[in-house]
Amino acid sequence: MTADSEIETKAFDLNIEKILEDWEIYHALREVIANALDEQQLTKTREIEITKDQEGCWCVRDYGRGLKYEHLTQKENVEKQKNPNMIGKFGIGLKDALATFDRHNVNVLIKSKYGNITLGKLKKHGFEDIKTLHAYILPPSDPNFVGTEFTFKGISDKDIEKAKDLFLKFSGEPIIEQTKYGDVLRKKATVARIYINGVKVAEEENFLFSYNITALNEVIRKALNRERSNVGRSAYSERVRSILISSGSTEIAHDLADDLKNYDSGEIHDELKWLDVQEHAVKILNSLEKVVFLTSEEISNETMMVNEAKQAGYQIIPIPSNLKYRIKGQLDISGNPIRDLGQFSIEYTESFEFKFVEPQDLKIEEKKIFDRTEEILSLVGGKPKVVKEIKVSETMRKQLGSFVEAEGVWERGKGRIIVKRNTLESLETYAGTLLHEVAHALSGKEDVSREFECELTQIIGMISSKAIQE
Repeated sequence: MTADSEIETKAFDLNIEKILEDWEIYHALREVIANALDEQQLTKTREIEITKDQEGCWCVRDYGRGLKYEHLTQKENVEKQKNPNMIGKFGIGLKDALATFDRHNVNVLIKSKYGNITLGKLKKHGFEDIKTLHAYILPPSDPNFVGTEFTFKGISDKDIEKAKDLFLKFSGEPIIEQTKYGDVLRKKATVARIYINGVKVAEEENFLFSYNITALNEVIRKALNRERSNVGRSAYSERVRSILISSGSTEIAHDLADDLKNYDSGEIHDELKWLDVQEHAVKILNSLEKVVFLTSEEISNETMMVNEAKQAGYQIIPIPSNLKYRIKGQLDISGNPIRDLGQFSIEYTESFEFKFVEPQDLKIEEKKIFDRTEEILSLVGGKPKVVKEIKVSETMRKQLGSFVEAEGVWERGKGRIIVKRNTLESLETYAGTLLHEVAHALSGKEDVSREFECELTQIIGMISSKAIQE
């Protein structure tokens, strides 16, 4: 080193003797790339560049404000602390990277308008027996240089690819939806990835999606280690659930619902083991699609209802029993009732339209039977006051639960009894149906209730008594 060069060159002690023995070259490259991406975002400048020059050296360059030697001190970056989306806001970062490059005999040149920086070992000032890593600060080779450029001699293409693969930006995993907690990603391989602000920190073998967490909580901050890798699920599971529950994407909901179909076989992804995630998928699908949610038992036992729903254009979505009770009476994300077995029955009933037949349009034999209505009612003391009219319909609502067409129905709100036309094929069938609905009118209750059964028993008793006396 000449006298002139000594004047121009300053040695900056990095105070590093030995650190992070487990770091490989690609870990150090990760820190350099992370800092470049942060600078790009902070300054809103052009995309960073990762290129290889004619001499086989790799370069990482941003177009930000330029690195100063002061940035080599080990301290928290206040600017990054205030920005929640910074990649490099945790960990020691650049100094660890420089130490790792030195340990692997990688030559580094850092270039900015503030100066050129290289690395070397020098005796620590005042302690001649200790050598530490120093940064040599030289005047800038280009005072007009824009941004910061790291040039590396001694790293392989494989190191670069491994480093780039640690970033969401270069991973090729597309974002399906962004939420206030983070992003849901379409994973590119069988193994899903967990990113924090775009840097991979963990892998999940049985996750349906990959995730990029952008809103860190205290648990995550404490779990983030210096290496930013192998972070445990317990640290980020709450955030993953929050991301999914905050999503509103039809694509995500369909994927969750399709996976939920495998619940009985046990071949579901781990996200679907969370009941609140199952519930959210149901709420999205119910809002956006014509679906009915049934348990496997209901699908097997309620075949008529299933066929009725399919014919009406509904898709049957199998769900576990515990989810059935969770969603009962709940509203979807649009504020509509979730369509389970009971809700579908209600909607079907409310949408049903009768096809009434006027008495003069009945066939001769049908009209003869219908004309005996007053005679039949006289057996139980005449037409009840609550019954305003009795009508005949070609069509009839299906009974709740069984979805078998009823023979008759009592509409309390309109004060009318409606019987199906085919009951007029015989006096016995018509009389039985009519008196059954009269029992509903008088009791005001549904089938199987004690009040209805008592009323029906009384009607049978009255008719039997008259028949015996006659």
